Amino acid sequence: MKLLMLYAKRFAYHPAIKSVENAPDVNEDGLAENAIVGFIHVEAEDAERLSKVTTRMIKNLKWLAGKNNTHTIVLHSFAHLSESKASPEIVTALLQNAQKRLEDAGYTVSQTPLGYFLDLELIAPGFSLARVFQSF
Repeated sequence: MKLLMLYAKRFAYHPAIKSVENAPDVNEDGLAENAIVGFIHVEAEDAERLSKVTTRMIKNLKWLAGKNNTHTIVLHSFAHLSESKASPEIVTALLQNAQKRLEDAGYTVSQTPLGYFLDLELIAPGFSLARVFQSF
């Protein structure tokens, strides 16, 4: 798994182009403020260790949320950080599991629509703990 985390004062998106044929139709825009946005790349080999990578991802997101004094997290599937890619079904399962676990821990969590290229708006401050990358 590759995980790029950004602290965003504002993160907004609009579904632009459907890239996965069987993805549900989505037309709604999304907005989060004072949020950690996780750009999540699930690799093919992660399917065999889904529980472990999910737990590590959650711990990293919670840690960075604490460092930036927020309880808002956006999970964004971003299959551009590695050549190895997991199936959309595996990614969906991971994101759903992570969202439930984070919500159970008191976080406000949303997901960008899987299977779409999105128009993005991102306002992120320039300090060291506003951008963190992890590979596991």
